[in-house]
Amino acid sequence: MIVGILLAAGQSRRFGGDKLLRPLDDGTPVALRSAEQLAAVVDRVIVVVPPRAAPLMHLLADSGARLQINGRAAQGMGTSLACGVCASAEADGWLIALADMPFIAPATLATVAAALRAGAPLVAPSHDGRSGHPVGFRHRYYGDLANLDGDAGAHFLLRRDRRQLVAVPVDDEGIHLDIDVPGDLQRARRQRAILSHSAR
Repeated sequence: MIVGILLAAGQSRRFGGDKLLRPLDDGTPVALRSAEQLAAVVDRVIVVVPPRAAPLMHLLADSGARLQINGRAAQGMGTSLACGVCASAEADGWLIALADMPFIAPATLATVAAALRAGAPLVAPSHDGRSGHPVGFRHRYYGDLANLDGDAGAHFLLRRDRRQLVAVPVDDEGIHLDIDVPGDLQRARRQRAILSHSAR
């Protein structure tokens, strides 16, 4: 069983409001788009949310995802990743995605999930020579992930075990497009429009 863990417990300080509730061009909120796309390629989704995030929880309640509250969310992304992994210790592997990255192509998510199901111990998409999100981990990494703390996340595992990393080439700039400030939404929209036009 592959579990998708969607990290949605950030503070959105740089954005100046809850970026995960902001609508995309079709009106779908950022977090909901990320959750729905992840759910399409894994067996189960756990969305890690911070305490006292009622609007976000209500938004995701009908998505079919399981909500996991991280009481230590303010201490950093590492605690949220550990929270999600510990809540699904029975999984064969995890596909870790960020809720503020709704522009990843569905085909990319499916490709990374397929590599994970096929037995890749550590997998990430690659575009223009750079790794991006989402990142997949087989169960052998449970101990490392369950003990994460602070804001470092799991990047050190990709560096430490780079020989184990299966880099999946994708034609998808979305693996690098996250939303940190309001201008990121507009920039991502423009960039995707340009890429879509050039692909015709």
